[in-house]
Amino acid sequence: MATTAASLIIAPTAAQASTFATQEIKWQKCTNEPGFERLECGSFTAPMDWNNPNNGKTITIAVSRTVPLNGKAKTTVFTNPGGPGGEGRTTPLIFLNRPKLSENAEIIGIDVRGTGASSNVTCGLFDSLGATDPRDRSKANLDLIYQGMELQAKFCQTKSGEFGKYVTTEQTVKDLDLLRQVLKRKTVDWIGYSGGSWMGAYYATYFPKTLGKIVLDSNTEFTAPWQTVFGDFGLGFERRFRVDFAPWVAKHDNVYHLGKTGEEVRQTYERTRKKLAEQPVTLPDGTYYPVNLDLVLIQGQYSKYAFDSAARKLAELAGAVPTQLTAQANYPDAANATLHSILCNDTPFRGGRKFLERDAAEDGAKWPLIGYYQVAGPCAFWDRPNVNLKRPTGIGVAPTLMVQSVRDAPTPIEGARKAHAGFAGSRMLTVENEGDHGIYGFDNQCVNDIVERYIIDGVVPAGDLTCQGVPLPEPGQQKAGPLEQARRLAAQLGW
Repeated sequence: MATTAASLIIAPTAAQASTFATQEIKWQKCTNEPGFERLECGSFTAPMDWNNPNNGKTITIAVSRTVPLNGKAKTTVFTNPGGPGGEGRTTPLIFLNRPKLSENAEIIGIDVRGTGASSNVTCGLFDSLGATDPRDRSKANLDLIYQGMELQAKFCQTKSGEFGKYVTTEQTVKDLDLLRQVLKRKTVDWIGYSGGSWMGAYYATYFPKTLGKIVLDSNTEFTAPWQTVFGDFGLGFERRFRVDFAPWVAKHDNVYHLGKTGEEVRQTYERTRKKLAEQPVTLPDGTYYPVNLDLVLIQGQYSKYAFDSAARKLAELAGAVPTQLTAQANYPDAANATLHSILCNDTPFRGGRKFLERDAAEDGAKWPLIGYYQVAGPCAFWDRPNVNLKRPTGIGVAPTLMVQSVRDAPTPIEGARKAHAGFAGSRMLTVENEGDHGIYGFDNQCVNDIVERYIIDGVVPAGDLTCQGVPLPEPGQQKAGPLEQARRLAAQLGW
């Protein structure tokens, strides 16, 4: 059961910061569900505000672990699935098929502050993203979009209460190092995906002596503000859509009947989107507007194994072929609220509504799939607390291995290369002919071997490296990448 902002634990007397490290985690089975036997769960207490840890206000952080079957761990590895705001307690399970890691490491999963079974923030279930079509640039629709963003900021900050302003990267990395102390580890290692690359870079920046080997997979431009990171979405998704997805769908036109070239497939998407704007289509799993179609295709760009389901839905909406329908799951909004809190609290946002309107029009014209959407837009209306993050430079930090595919959609390689250039001592493992988001721990043996030689054997690459990607699948060939595996496991447990 998640702890809400309203149910934060208030200690009866002022807690002494030094005593937080003396607590013990009471590990127990997470569930009796088959397949989860190796996962144990627990929790610990942290100050709500690390800048004032003795005020008696505390929060709960939920964690999990897998331990080697022989009980002998060479290292302890903290993991993070990204987001920011992703629930992390199922992440250790995705490494059980990597025996070199899982049989030599104690692997820790963490629901960071704000999300999962940790103390939660919330936006009161309000979410303006996707509420109306951002391609409609009429004044009336722009009012809906940007007034919605302003309302999003108010909902998130009001509903999360006092706790909301303390959901930041700086506060979170201090929770992480407290966990290290509670576990009585002199050093720990790190594997972080996507937003977990940001978290790992900042953890190393704040605690360079206690974070050992660092693997950052599918990298944000963590040396830049969040506004820059999310501003690159349009470029990354459009490239993946046009270079990988649409030509793949065209190659299998006998299956999807959406066009014999990538451009024909893209035009089918545009025509279908226009029809949905004129007349939404209701299917057993819901009513589809242009925004819903965009979101289906956007989700489909994360993994090559998601291409098939995205193409089938586009084909169904285009009236080409039927497909089996599945019900959509309902999720609480703690992850979304944590994402907004981290984005808007961590780093300043430049510009207001006029800037947002201009920026969306420019990006949308260049990258129509997602360029009009502005995930970080509510930050323009956020009452930002006084947060001054240290800048990640890599100076004094252990050698860091950055894993990056060349056509990653949500974290484009351009930003990853800038972060690599600005983070001293980092090595870039570039995965050519690949666009998946989340590489290590899946089906690329070259990447898996290099990462495990580093994190288990301590073999630091002498310089930058390259692996080849995994070929695109045949239609209907389904596999779940590491991040999707973790999400599915969490859904299976009702987390």
